[in-house]
Parts: sequence; structure tokens; C-alpha cells
Amino acid sequence: MPLMLSRDDVMQVLDMNDCIDVTEKAFAEMANGTAVLPLRTNITPPDGLSLYMPAYLKELGALACKIVTVYKNNPAKYNLPVIVGKVLLQDPNTGDVVCIMDGGYLTAVRTGAASGVATKYLAREGDGQVAGIFGAGVQATCQLWAMTCVRNISKALVYDLSDDAVEGFISKMSDKLGMEIVKADSPDTILQQADIICAATSSATPIFDGTKVREGTHINSIGSHTPGARELDTAIITRSTLIADSYEACLNEAGDIMIPIKEGAIDKSHMKAELGEIVTGKKPARNSDAEITIFKSNGLAIQDAATAKLVYDRAVEVGVGNSVEL
Repeated sequence: MPLMLSRDDVMQVLDMNDCIDVTEKAFAEMANGTAVLPLRTNITPPDGLSLYMPAYLKELGALACKIVTVYKNNPAKYNLPVIVGKVLLQDPNTGDVVCIMDGGYLTAVRTGAASGVATKYLAREGDGQVAGIFGAGVQATCQLWAMTCVRNISKALVYDLSDDAVEGFISKMSDKLGMEIVKADSPDTILQQADIICAATSSATPIFDGTKVREGTHINSIGSHTPGARELDTAIITRSTLIADSYEACLNEAGDIMIPIKEGAIDKSHMKAELGEIVTGKKPARNSDAEITIFKSNGLAIQDAATAKLVYDRAVEVGVGNSVEL
């Protein structure tokens, strides 16, 4: 009988620190060859997009597939969100589906966790650092949460085109994290002060001037994930040491990388390493405090599989969810 876990169930048992831990292990498995990660499969029915993201992690014992759909007419026609996600977790010994869980909150946390791992290895160390967040949506909250788990952040600046979104972000995250969070009046305000920057917007065009980024800054780029869209301009890409979540994903899905390559500004060798290679020590991380580093995150199914296994184990431990007969 598979266990059914709602969004509230997932929220009850999923903690960012734990998610960062298993996400780091997932990237290590990818680098060590114990992960199976096919490219996501896309199907385009008349009114939407359906994505299938399978993965297997041998050491973590995690076998799962996330199904994500994007249907823009859902709110108006069916009173459903534009993006809907579910994760099916299997027993790797039998193949049986042991759990079906909501994938919305899980996806937000696991995406933040990947940036947490990248920040842990790539950002400069030091007390009282300043974080800068572009975007004030759900994903931005998890990005800041993850940063505070791996670095001593004393203050955060947030910039968004919506003042209401910014005010909501500040109210929610100030209470959650117990830290100073203030509205940035412009992108330049963040560039002038932040030690660690996260780009978490839905913009299809660059959101700041890359020539103005200070030396030593670390950037997590997570918002854009299609070939024709990018949050980062060519200037910051060429100035930075670039770390990919996956070479293959960056070369096939990430406009932040694909567009500068098409322009001839860089070639694929500009990507120094995959995150798993940094985690396992196969390649070095930051070379100096002056180096600008970028982690380009496209979102990988290994993150979903590792997080789903974590959620399932915790849910079973504390007795959350409902088992159903199929």
C-alpha cells in the first residue's frame, strides 16, 4: 500500500538542513558514477507541457520520478495552479511505488538546497555577510533559507518589480529567519552590497549589469531554464568562474550559458566543473577571494529523488500520511 503525502505532510517533515545534506550526497553520487540521470522527457498536449524526471541514486537507495505540468489556463478554467507536480517514489529492490507525494514544496526546498550546497563550497567565508535576492516568490524564500544554513548572513536585500511581493517576502522571512531583510531600491543596490546573490526571477532577459558585480561575489542562478531565456548577461558570464549542476543540462536548457556560446563570447569549456566534481574534490572550488563564481542550476531529478526518499523516511518515522490500497 503506497503512502500518500499531501503538501502539508511534506512541509511537516522536510527541513532545509537535512535537504542540503542529502542533496550534497546526490551530487557526489552523480560525480562518482552511482547515479542514473536520464534527460527529462517533455510532452506537449494542446493546452500545456508535461515533464517526466526520473532518477536513481544507488548509495541513497532512492528511485523516483517527478511529474511536473505547466498549464497556463488552469487558474481560469479549473481553479488549479499553473504548475502542478507529484513525485512517485519506488522501492529500488522491488520496483513497487511506495509513496506518492505532492511535489510543489519539495521542488522549492530541493532547489534551494542545491544552491545551499553550491554556496557552501563556492562562496567566500566570513561573518556578517550580506545576501542579495532578485525575486520575491516562493523559490526566493527557499534560496535565502538555504544560504543562512551554510553561511553567517547578517542582512538580506531583496529586489522585485512587485512592491507587494517584496513586503510579503520581508514579513515572512524576517519572522522565519530572525534577521534583517530590507527592500533594495534598484538592482545596483544589491550589486554594491551583496556578498552572495541569488537570481530567482521569471525574467527572460538579464536582470542586472554584469560589469557592476563586485569581485569575490558568488551568484546562484536558478530562475531561467530554457534556451531562449536568461537572467544573467554575457558580461557576468565571461567575468566569472562557472559551475554547472550538469554540463548536459546547461548546454541544452540554460539560456544563461547557451546564448553567450551562440554569441561566441565563450565556449563550453568556460564551465569549470559540475557541482558534484567540486563536492567530491575532483576539481577545486574557489581559487581566491577576488574570484567571481556562478552556480547555474537547471534542476535535476537526482535532487527530487534524494529529497523524496528523505521525506518518505521521515514521514514513516513520525507517522505522517495515509496508506491506500490500490
